[in-house]
Amino acid sequence: MELLGIAIIIIGFALKLDTIAVVVAAGIATGLVAKMNIVEILNTLGEAFVNNRVTCLFMITIPVIGLCERYGLKAKAVMLIKKARNLSVGKLLSGYTLLREATIAMGVTLGGHPQFVRPLVSPMAEGATVAQCGDKVDEKDIEKIKAYSAASDNIGNFFAQNVFIANAGVLLIASTLEGLGMQVDTLQVSKVAIPVAVMEW
Repeated sequence: MELLGIAIIIIGFALKLDTIAVVVAAGIATGLVAKMNIVEILNTLGEAFVNNRVTCLFMITIPVIGLCERYGLKAKAVMLIKKARNLSVGKLLSGYTLLREATIAMGVTLGGHPQFVRPLVSPMAEGATVAQCGDKVDEKDIEKIKAYSAASDNIGNFFAQNVFIANAGVLLIASTLEGLGMQVDTLQVSKVAIPVAVMEW
């Protein structure tokens, strides 16, 4: 019975039900199994939401991106790239991966998929393809370009994030090794991550 909440989450996600409703239902069910009254359950859920409200800030960017696209951000990005006739999709995405690595290595994030890839990088890659291939580009190719655009962001972030000395991954590695009796400086971890980031690009 103690794992009822986990079962509700698994079933709810498997049936593709509303995410928030599933999580809240799982929280309430877990509270009831733990013999909490409804006031305590709601109080606990409210405190958890308030303490983690920063994680919801990304939702603010969604309407902003929608407005930017409505007023021509995507079209302008495509027009700009079409003018650069010698710029291929490979060069563009390689350049973006390098930019992503450089920024994340300094602890600066560009925002990821919703804020940067979808409204800018992906349309620019599509524009570069259309500029080079014209009408030969079909829907399947466009979908591949979108996937590669997203992958370039993920790859740049994944392989270079540990270059930043205060990154959560670096701190986790150092604390885990220290827990095993090995004294590791976070600077050492960052130094080891530099060749990995360079070789990936």
